[in-house]
Amino acid sequence: MAIEMRQQMKLSQQLVMTPQLQQAIKLLQLSRLELQDVVRQELEENPLLDEVPEAEETKEVEQLELSEKEPEPEVSVTEFQEVTAGAETREMDWESYLDGYNYSAGEQYYDDEERPSFENLLTKKSTLSDHLMWQLSLTRLSDEEMQVGTEIIGNIDEDGYFRASLAEVATVCGTNESAVETVLRRVQEFDPPGVAARDLGECLLLQVKVLGIGGSLVESLLTHHLKDLEARKYKQAARALGVDVNDVLTATRIIAGLDPKPGRMFGQDDVQYISADIFVYKIGEEYVVMLNDEGLPNLRINPLYYSEGKAGLNADAKAEEYINDKMRSALWLIKSIQQRQRTVYKVAKSLVKFQRDFLDRGIEHLRPLVLRDIAEDIGMHESTISRVTTNKYMQTPQGLYELKYFFNSGISTNEGDFIASESVKNKIREIVDAEDQRKPYSDQRLAELLAAHNINIARRTVTKYREMLRIGSSSERKRHF
Repeated sequence: MAIEMRQQMKLSQQLVMTPQLQQAIKLLQLSRLELQDVVRQELEENPLLDEVPEAEETKEVEQLELSEKEPEPEVSVTEFQEVTAGAETREMDWESYLDGYNYSAGEQYYDDEERPSFENLLTKKSTLSDHLMWQLSLTRLSDEEMQVGTEIIGNIDEDGYFRASLAEVATVCGTNESAVETVLRRVQEFDPPGVAARDLGECLLLQVKVLGIGGSLVESLLTHHLKDLEARKYKQAARALGVDVNDVLTATRIIAGLDPKPGRMFGQDDVQYISADIFVYKIGEEYVVMLNDEGLPNLRINPLYYSEGKAGLNADAKAEEYINDKMRSALWLIKSIQQRQRTVYKVAKSLVKFQRDFLDRGIEHLRPLVLRDIAEDIGMHESTISRVTTNKYMQTPQGLYELKYFFNSGISTNEGDFIASESVKNKIREIVDAEDQRKPYSDQRLAELLAAHNINIARRTVTKYREMLRIGSSSERKRHF
């Protein structure tokens, strides 16, 4: 077969992802807070993009008040008489007087507007390392021991455990392991109880020592039968120690009250609050959807550049090209944001229409829903719906939910209907919360109880949903006291 070169015409369709289209897709999947950051960055980089200022009514109101303000009547000096302290009075230099009694070590502020707010005066949150270093500075130690203690505290993680070996600390500080262990014992006496432990058993034993119950059954269980306690083999531990199982259960209750992570009280991060992107209000019998535009600036083209462009002023070729490029970028950003807002609004309206029973009566009436249902309802592609529902939250009369929460698979019932998987999970949680903790239900029993509520699912599905809800197995949920 001969090989030859030929020309051939072929007609095909291709989607070209222009930078503008990529930007529009990116904006579509951003949350409101992320969109604010993008807009702020674009305002800094693009001189043609401008933020619409708020109505400048403050100056007009002030001028109106000044013009309408009536002049104060002149008061005759003879109408009022000052009360004098004596025959001879002298002027008091109050500024020098106050300066002499100024005990403040910070800056002086003569106006409340210049004074910083109380939020700016708050100190930073104390960390576990800061707390331990403060206690170390109050401990009587030599310079060498102080160096070892600092190294030990530097190797304590956020849970409060010492994560280095004695040999490593001894090598860094140029000492022996015995000296390091001596300082470690001192650090283990610091607050919080159990800090600087090398494992869970040592952490709990340190707390038992602080409670003053050393040498008791609790200490014996932690020293020799910690694995049995983890496996809930209380009878085996009682038989090995030669005590009654009820005594072991009583000691177990004391152990359950100890803190396995003593450092976590210092390691808690600041609470990150979720800001809703969409608000749903019920007015009468109808639900109203509103987008949260708080903090999102209203954009426009800078009037200065826009007027110059209209006037057709002669400019340098590179400058003109730069202005035209920035003009296109600004216009496309404004159009993309408007298109994003319209799309989010359409998706929210469609969700409210499909999930009206949930908004009226709660999670038990959550409807099975997939992306295709919304896409067909508003005439868009499923990928667009997926991007819109990413990292966005809706505030409803039933609470705050992520948009993806409303999309879940359906499970058939005995009556031929379908129920949402989230409703099934909620039912499993309700059954587990109401069970007898001495005799928890197995997964098979949970499946039977769900069948009594016309929900037919297999035992393995119950297991999958239970694990998704982070609910332990029946043996893990069992309580002996």
